[in-house]
Amino acid sequence: MTQTTQQDPVGGLAPISRRVMNLATFLTQAAARLAGRPALIIDDVVTTWDELEQRVQALALIFLEAGLKKGDRILIHSSNCRELVEVMLATFRIGAVWVPTNFRITPDDVAYLAQSAGVSAFICHTDFPVHAKLADGIDGLKLAVGVGPEVDGAPGLDTLIDGRLSTRLSHQAQRVDYDDPCWFFFTSGTTGKPKAAVLTHGQMAFVMTNHLCDLMPGLTDKDASLVVAPLSHGAGIHYLTQVVRGVVTVFSTQPKFSPEAAWAAVERHGISNFFTVPTILKLMVEHESVDRYRHDSLRYIIYAGAPMYRADQKLALQKLGPVLVQYFGLGEVTGNITVLPPAEHSPDDQAMPKQGSCGYARTGMELSIQDADGNVLEPGRSGEICVCGPAVFAGYYNNPEANRKSFRDGWFRTGDLGYKDEQGYLYITGRESDMYISGGSNVYPREIEEKILTYGAIKEVCVLGVPDSKWGEIGVMVGVLKEQQQWDQQAFQAWLDENVARYKHPRQIFIWPELPKSGYGKITKKIIYQELLDRGSLPRH
Repeated sequence: MTQTTQQDPVGGLAPISRRVMNLATFLTQAAARLAGRPALIIDDVVTTWDELEQRVQALALIFLEAGLKKGDRILIHSSNCRELVEVMLATFRIGAVWVPTNFRITPDDVAYLAQSAGVSAFICHTDFPVHAKLADGIDGLKLAVGVGPEVDGAPGLDTLIDGRLSTRLSHQAQRVDYDDPCWFFFTSGTTGKPKAAVLTHGQMAFVMTNHLCDLMPGLTDKDASLVVAPLSHGAGIHYLTQVVRGVVTVFSTQPKFSPEAAWAAVERHGISNFFTVPTILKLMVEHESVDRYRHDSLRYIIYAGAPMYRADQKLALQKLGPVLVQYFGLGEVTGNITVLPPAEHSPDDQAMPKQGSCGYARTGMELSIQDADGNVLEPGRSGEICVCGPAVFAGYYNNPEANRKSFRDGWFRTGDLGYKDEQGYLYITGRESDMYISGGSNVYPREIEEKILTYGAIKEVCVLGVPDSKWGEIGVMVGVLKEQQQWDQQAFQAWLDENVARYKHPRQIFIWPELPKSGYGKITKKIIYQELLDRGSLPRH
C-alpha cells in the first residue's frame, strides 16, 4: 500500500492511504449501464459490454490461478486484437502492470524489454513464432501463453477464457492506491535504450478525465470510435477513454492499413472520433475513397506524434470540416501537454492566426520554458519545454540516473525545445536529443548506429533525421567501410530486414570514404547534415 503523509485541517500530521479506483472499474461501470450494447466491433464481430466484462473477469481469474499478483508485470506482444484489450483490462483488474510492446519490433528488442521490465507473464500472438520462443529463456515466468490459433495443440488465451465462461463470475478488482503502477509505457525519453515510463492508476484516471475535457468534450455512449493505430501505445490511451464513456470501439485485425476500409467503417458505424498520426491522416484524406463514403458523423480526429505540414492540414480540413484536434505530449506525460482544438483549426490562413503552434496547456497542466540552469524564460525566447501536473508519470522503472536527469525542481524536462507566445501558445522549435519522428514513431539514431556497427563491414556510421513530406521525417545513414570491404547494398538491406524494425530503417544510405569530424575529433550530426546539403544529397528546405 502506498502511504503518504499529509497535513490535516487542524494542523496534525497523519499517514493516509491515497486509495483510488482501479482502472478496470471503468469497464465494470460501462457493463452495468450498457450490458447488451456493443463494446467492440472487430472485423464486424460484436462483443457486448457484458460479454467483455465477463471475459475480462475470467482472464483475471486465470492470471490469479497462475500465481500472478499485484505488481507483477505482464508483457504482451501482439498486433491489434480483442485479446490485447482483454489482457490490458485483466492486468489492471488484478493490480498487475501491463507491458505492451510495439508488434513491429525485433525479437532482440522484445527480449530486452522483457528483461528490463522483469516480467512474470509472457503473452505473444502466434503470428510471431520467433518472438514467442523467447519465453523459453525468461526465468521465473508464471505464465506463457499464445494469442490466436492454437500451435502444437497448446490452448491459446481465447480458449482458456472460453473455458471459464460456463458460469457468471463476480470477481472484485484489486484495491489500488494513487501511485500503484498499471502500465509500463516504453520510451527512450531522449536517447538510448528504451526505458519503462511508469504510469499509475491515479495518474491515468486524471488523464482519462483530461482527454474527455480537452480532446473530446461531450463524448457519450452514442458515439463510436475507430482504431487506426497500434493499441499498445497512444491508441490504447484513446481506447481506454472510450471505455470511460461506454463508447463502442471498431477496428480491423488486417495487418495492412487500408484507407478505403477505414472510410467504409466510418460510414457503416457512424464513427465520431479516432486517434491517429499525421502520416496516416495524410494517407486517408489523399485517398480517392474519402469522397465516396460519408463521414459527416465525425466530430473529433485527434492527431499527435509528429508535426503536420500546413498543406496536409488544409487538405484534411477541406475534406472533413472542422474536426481536427492536435495535441502535443510525450509518453511520460501520457500525451497531456498541449491542445489545439477544432475551433483553432482552419483551411484559411487568415482565420488561423496560431499556425505552427501545437496549442496551449492542457487542463490541470503547467508549461514552463527554461534555460539550461532552470530559469524560466519570457515569451518568445526558446528553451527546454518543461511540464508539471497530475499527468506526469511516476518516473522510469529501475532507472534512477534517468530520473535524475529528467526531473528538476518538480518539473519534467521533455528534452524538446520551444517557446511560448504572450497568450501561452506553444511552438516547438527543435529537440535537445537527436531523436526524430517518422510516421508517428520515435526513432533513436544511437540505437540504430550501434546495431549497424555490428554488421561487420562498416567502421563508422551516422544516422540522422531529415524532413520528408510523406513521413514527417526519415532516417539518412552515412557510413564508412572497413578496409578491404566492398559495399553490397542488397546484402545490407537484407541484414537490416533481419535485425532492425522496418520503421527504423534508414530510407537513404550513403557510403563515404570518411566522415567529417569536429575540432575535437567527434562525429556530429550537424556537420554531417551540412555536408549532405553541400554535396546536393538532400534538398534544402
